[in-house]
Amino acid sequence: MSLTLVYDGGCPFCRHFALRSELVGGLPDLEIRDGRAEDSLRAQLKQRGLDLARGAVLLEGDQAWHGAEAIAQLCGRLRPSDPLLALLRQLFAAPPQARRLYPLLLWARRQALHWQGLLEDPDASPMVDRRGPYGR
Repeated sequence: MSLTLVYDGGCPFCRHFALRSELVGGLPDLEIRDGRAEDSLRAQLKQRGLDLARGAVLLEGDQAWHGAEAIAQLCGRLRPSDPLLALLRQLFAAPPQARRLYPLLLWARRQALHWQGLLEDPDASPMVDRRGPYGR
């Protein structure tokens, strides 16, 4: 059965991990989808309680993993020909370790999105501060 990784394409770390996993991860049936760019897919996932703002989603048939579990599940299946993916596989393939490390990934994602001027939640509306850029 094929796997689908739904990631936040606005995050450069997420995007590079997803693309690298697809290209050199050793999983020929892996499909990657940019959840930030696909509103209807995000809505379907949210209906299932899978919020892209809280982490990537891995789908296999009716089964879904979210956040640290998604990354652990994917890394456990990778057969990378790439040294960076091999390292990430070692770090994240075990679910307890993935749960401990995943908050660091979310922090890096949040920083990268902020740096690019993107909201952490692709479904959130930007708030307009009418007092000016310095809150005056």
